[in-house]
Formats: sequence, structure tokens, C-alpha cells
Amino acid sequence: MHTTALVLFSGGQDSTTCLAHALARYERVETLGFDYGQRHSVELQARTTVLARLTERFPAWAPRLGQDHMLTLDVLRQIGGSSLTEDMAFAMQADGLPNTFVPGRNLVFLTLAGALAYRRGLQVIVTGVCETDFSGYPDCRDDTMKAMQLALNLGLERRLRIETPLMWIDKAATWRMAEALGGPALVDLIVEDTHTCYEGERGQRHDWGYGCGTCPACALRARGWEGYRAG
Repeated sequence: MHTTALVLFSGGQDSTTCLAHALARYERVETLGFDYGQRHSVELQARTTVLARLTERFPAWAPRLGQDHMLTLDVLRQIGGSSLTEDMAFAMQADGLPNTFVPGRNLVFLTLAGALAYRRGLQVIVTGVCETDFSGYPDCRDDTMKAMQLALNLGLERRLRIETPLMWIDKAATWRMAEALGGPALVDLIVEDTHTCYEGERGQRHDWGYGCGTCPACALRARGWEGYRAG
């Protein structure tokens, strides 16, 4: 039986929902974030705020929430070519993927998460990747997650499990999951404190939270909110 988990936690809507999912299920939960040279540090700041709010507002979860880890991974910025790591306009690439795609990012994240889980004695790696509402990123697909789980188990000689609670649901269902896990208090926390906007915008407040309102991440979040509120 699995009792411990490591959550890949960015401070955004999806990873916060996944963290709540893990806290509701596992006795000890640790979190892992990455400073990979992203254009905006606001999501790194959001991580700290969300963790503090969760501890304050959900006393039943607080004892389960263990150490937070941050790893520096600026090699992804050195590779370049993504609008998430360089000051360039959002656009579609010749291969049909948006230039927000950071090639290899999730593969590297999971490899390092596996190494950290090994050292920390954690059994489950929880990540918010999704194949329903996403931008077509190949490293978010279920097949990729299954392949990574197999590779980690073979390479580390450990029975680690990669858990993807959001894989087959859309953003409206993600909002509903948050409400089911933590009630209106968790929904309010996600609206006010998490960050998803690719532009790093925290000045504009919408019904669904803060963001520029026009980037792909904001568009997905807003559409999901509308579907959630519509019931």
C-alpha cells in the first residue's frame, strides 16, 4: 500500500489540485518545484503562498504536508527556443506545436523527481499532466507517463508509481475536483493565489483568477471556469 507521495508543484491551478488530491490520500506528501529559467518568477512566488495558505486553511492536511524542494534547472533556458524561457511572442511552430513547448521538460522533471523520491523514500510521483485540455505537448500524454514510470522503475530498481489525476478530465472537471477535495475554500484559494498565466500577469483579476486573459493558459483556465460555473 502506498502511503507517501512527491507532488510536482508549480504553484498553478493543476498542480495545486494535484497536491490536494495527494494530501487527501497519502500520509506524507512532499513537494518539488523547478526553477528552469522561466521568463516570469511569479509562479515560483505563488508556490510559497499556496503552500502557506493550504497549511493555514486546511488543518487536517497540514500534518501531512512535508518538506518542499526546489531544484535549479536552467539548462532548459540554455537550450532555448521556447516562449516560456525567452522573450518572444507566442506562435505555432512548423511541427504543429505551440512555441510554449519546452522539449524534454517533463521528461527531465520526472527523472529528477524519481531521483528525489528514491532519496526521500517516497513511493508515488504525482503530476498534473493532462491529455484532454492541453496544448498537444507530447510529454503530457498517458503513453509518455507509462514509459517514464517503466524507465524509472528499471533504472532505480524501485517500484515508483507515476500518478496523473487530471489525465482524462478537462479544466471544468479540474475545478470540480478541487471543490470535491476542499470545498469552496480550496476553489477560492486556487482563484486568488495560484498562477497559470504564461505572461506572468498578476494585475488583472478575473472571475477565475489573475492573468492576462489572452494567452493559451488563461484561455484554458477561463473556459474551464465557465464550464464549472455552468454546472
